[in-house]
Amino acid sequence: MAQTYLQIQKKIEKLQKTADALRQKEVGGVIARIKVAIEHYGLTARQLGLADGPAQGEAAPKSRKAKPAAKAATGAKYSNGDGQSWSGRGPRPRWLREAIAGGKSLEAFLAASAAPAESVAPSGKAVRAVKAVKVAKAAKPKAIKRRPSTVLYRDGGGNSWTGRGPQPRWLKEALAAGKTLEELKG
Repeated sequence: MAQTYLQIQKKIEKLQKTADALRQKEVGGVIARIKVAIEHYGLTARQLGLADGPAQGEAAPKSRKAKPAAKAATGAKYSNGDGQSWSGRGPRPRWLREAIAGGKSLEAFLAASAAPAESVAPSGKAVRAVKAVKVAKAAKPKAIKRRPSTVLYRDGGGNSWTGRGPQPRWLKEALAAGKTLEELKG
């Protein structure tokens, strides 16, 4: 017998209430386990990322949601102190090109928020090391997806050929010795 729309809606409501009750029960268990771990390790709200800023001696929590906010808050990577700034992306602005042409170094314009955590004024070596790491990450080639090769021909000595490309020497010698491709299959 077919059910009516109203009957199905009532079943959905009943199942939703059951699902909500089960979820509340599971959430209670998860919260209890988290509280035990917090107490055991002596964690603070700041260490868990629940308070403003990172804990003393720790790096800022890394999450996908935190990165855009941090970039938006800091904005400029390079600044000249007169209100002109550059994020480090795209072509260098005229004020920066002129200053570099005038003898100043790019590191001299690093904004305080872009400086490494160890020191406010980074050394040239530290900046070059950071740039080298970025270049190394960017230079990584993407993996090429290839079909798995299937071996079609084998000899008793451990040699194999997929049937693609030129015939290998061992195959040519076996064919010259009187064997057929049918005998070498598999």
